[in-house]
Amino acid sequence: MNSELLEAAKQAMANAYARYSGFHVGAAILAENGKIYSGCNVENAAYPIGNCAEASAIAAMVRDGAREIREIAIIGGKQGRASAACMPCGGCRQRILEFAVDSTQIHIFTAAGLHRTYACKELLPDSFGPKDVAG
Repeated sequence: MNSELLEAAKQAMANAYARYSGFHVGAAILAENGKIYSGCNVENAAYPIGNCAEASAIAAMVRDGAREIREIAIIGGKQGRASAACMPCGGCRQRILEFAVDSTQIHIFTAAGLHRTYACKELLPDSFGPKDVAG
């Protein structure tokens, strides 16, 4: 795993806007162009319109013209409390799938730094994705 990727996710988590839940999340993507893109969660008083960290990082990657996620690191938790690993929500699993390749690795971390690596098919088995709607 790329150590710069984890560091970028940690920095993003530190900048999260989690005023309501106190649950800070950071994500960082290593794209096919070798660049790292990061994002954090941004909450809103009207909860449904907040942004997930993974969605923010993917948007930054796409804005820069990249289209493949080689690796993604996700870290999160409540400040001052130990928590379980920060698994991506269903919507973010689908977003990751949209830009994943067969070798994409998804690294999930606790705020304490413990981690596990998944393949996309482990997080979203029997998925519906780009292959199902291709030309």
